Amino acid sequence: MAFWKKMLMKINNRWYPKSILVGSPVSTEQLCKRIAAESTVSAADVRAVFTALAPIMADYMAQGRSVKLDGIGSFYFTAIAAKGGAPTEKEVSANLITGVRVRFIPETRFSKSAAGSGSGKRAVRGLSDVTIEWEEWKGEEKKPAKPKPKL
Repeated sequence: MAFWKKMLMKINNRWYPKSILVGSPVSTEQLCKRIAAESTVSAADVRAVFTALAPIMADYMAQGRSVKLDGIGSFYFTAIAAKGGAPTEKEVSANLITGVRVRFIPETRFSKSAAGSGSGKRAVRGLSDVTIEWEEWKGEEKKPAKPKPKL
């Protein structure tokens, strides 16, 4: 069950449904236990793979490659450039790169459309091709904890 709430957008003063997160994030441990329960590997084996995954993905992406995980999608790095850029092409250098972002593109696959609905194929994004039952959230959302002042 996924939840939504009514949200007034200040930019156009119109109301929209907005999806919300409830509860705490699913932990790595929860994922490990569930994957172990649905496969032939132990939760410890799953955790070992997850532990190795991030630095290995980062290493490949640092080499300028994308990393594609079947059924999930592709991850890659993009550079964040200094605001304002450079006035001329000659002045562009790696010194203008101020940071890195990790980008994600969900996997796209094609499935046959229902009879009479057009071309016969439709694009389906991985991770989002699930049946979701939406319910309006009537509870309270958790407010983020206020950061403690530094002493």
